Amino acid sequence: MTSFDSSPTLSAWRALLAVAVVFVMLATTGWTAVRHQRSDEPRALALASWARGHVAGRALPDADAPPHRMAAFFATLTAAQRTTLADKYPLVVGNTNGAPVTLRYRANRRALVQAKEVERRRLHDARLSPDGRAEALRRMTRFSSMLTQGRQVLAFDPSGKGRAAEVFGDLDRAERISVIVPGVDTNLLTLERDAPKVNAAPVGMAKSLYAAERATRPGTRTAVIAWADYTTPVGIGMDAALGNLAARGAVRLNALMRALPGNAPVSLFCHSYGSVLCGVGAHQLPARVTDIAVAGSPGMRVENAAQLHTEARVWATRDQDDWIKDVPNLELGGFGHGADPVDPAFGARIVSAGDAVGHSGYFEPGTASLGNFAAIGVGAYTSVRCASSDRTCRDGVTGDRGV
Repeated sequence: MTSFDSSPTLSAWRALLAVAVVFVMLATTGWTAVRHQRSDEPRALALASWARGHVAGRALPDADAPPHRMAAFFATLTAAQRTTLADKYPLVVGNTNGAPVTLRYRANRRALVQAKEVERRRLHDARLSPDGRAEALRRMTRFSSMLTQGRQVLAFDPSGKGRAAEVFGDLDRAERISVIVPGVDTNLLTLERDAPKVNAAPVGMAKSLYAAERATRPGTRTAVIAWADYTTPVGIGMDAALGNLAARGAVRLNALMRALPGNAPVSLFCHSYGSVLCGVGAHQLPARVTDIAVAGSPGMRVENAAQLHTEARVWATRDQDDWIKDVPNLELGGFGHGADPVDPAFGARIVSAGDAVGHSGYFEPGTASLGNFAAIGVGAYTSVRCASSDRTCRDGVTGDRGV
């Protein structure tokens, strides 16, 4: 007699459950469409202007050229020519992989000044609805914050809900680089948050990780990037159940990985839907990406770690209070993201999330999850605390870079 727990029956029930979840999401949140960039949005206009531009009597290269080609182009320019381009085309130079990091910081600062002025004018536009003026005020406030002295904005695009990336530490001289890849509802207005949710937003996550890494190994030069430079799903709707936005984001993440200065090892810390992106893009990551750590993951769109086809070590964690554990770990006709990375059968190195609370608590100071991320980020693998379900998570990992 076939029991309820037999494989065919269990698979059928799981499939029905997944379909039910899809219909519930459709009924409660709707289908959130991908917002294509209009031709009148700031970056689209900047790209059109760049395409017609010249420097020293020669046409500018395609803005979508590979990072190595853009790096070679900027290397041929004088300092004055590079500065001129950054000031004239800030929304292009500031988002160009291959452009010098400090030049991108300069360009994005100029772009932020311009974007703030746009919102200031909108704020006093009598034609706008009260809601429109309120949004203009929020955006102007966000841009003012991003213009605070000392902030290093690596990417900035005010179009639509907006995208950005910020660096903590000296990226050019870093011996270890960590990149935070956030999940749903990440945009310019949610890039950072006030207390008590400071460490639930990308900037807070990155600041917290940077401080923890420096405390873990004070003698190691580290840099942490809050990478909110992709279009994320809006809420827990259909986009969050699909991999389309993750696939588009993975292209952008991989382009950045191949443009980072130096040759320092890179660790990715992928939260929630960000782990879907990291899973989709894992097979194309350059060799310098040595570690992929996922937290609160709904899945990485594979059934096991081997299917990621990456040489990077794969780490996973989830706290007991995280609601993501109740999401079915299935993939059915494109819906869902596959197996649970904290299931021992998946094959990831499972680390402790002790003291972390909820889906957004993994980067809170004092938690085991943050301590583990910091240890991974600086290569202090012997300091990693394994979860009780995987007491061998450090096996085969030695030295600064591991083996």
